Amino acid sequence: MDRSPALLLKAAAAGDAEAWHRIVDDYSRLVWSVARGFRLSLADAADVSQTTWLRLVENLDRIQNPDQLAGWLATTARRESLKLLRKAQREVPDSEEAEENVSFFGDLDNDGDPEAALVAEQDRSDLWQAFATLSERCRNLLRVVAVTPLESYAAVAEALGMRVGSIGPTRSRCLEHLKRALKALSTLPETTRP
Repeated sequence: MDRSPALLLKAAAAGDAEAWHRIVDDYSRLVWSVARGFRLSLADAADVSQTTWLRLVENLDRIQNPDQLAGWLATTARRESLKLLRKAQREVPDSEEAEENVSFFGDLDNDGDPEAALVAEQDRSDLWQAFATLSERCRNLLRVVAVTPLESYAAVAEALGMRVGSIGPTRSRCLEHLKRALKALSTLPETTRP
């Protein structure tokens, strides 16, 4: 089944389960990455994701620009994330932040070696500290691109309001900024590191 978002939405609204599953398969990573981009816990991000899909079900036949489904889903996930944050009016505890750091960049396998675990933790800490120095645009782009397959760059472009042709060069510039920030951190003496 290789159909446009407009045709998939129309078929899903008519009760076609295969069309619905295709929509979810094509866009679930995008929805998840937008929710996690707000530094929500895993449980809160799952709630935002479920609510986003519920909003789509409620609006299947009312979406005005069905070919811009990725943007609609990203905007809805963003709104639901902000709504959840406003409702909770809380900051993310350190333990949840650490959990996010591991899940976003992957857990570094250290085979039970305490020294390797310490080095991995310092590397992770440095990476997140450097990541925090990037512009919001770069952080959002890198989060979304990290979980989106290359063939979905059109969805990424639509979700972030960018041209497809600018994603690669912008991604490269953002990664270069990240590399420079990491290098700057590595040149700091241990005693001056936060």
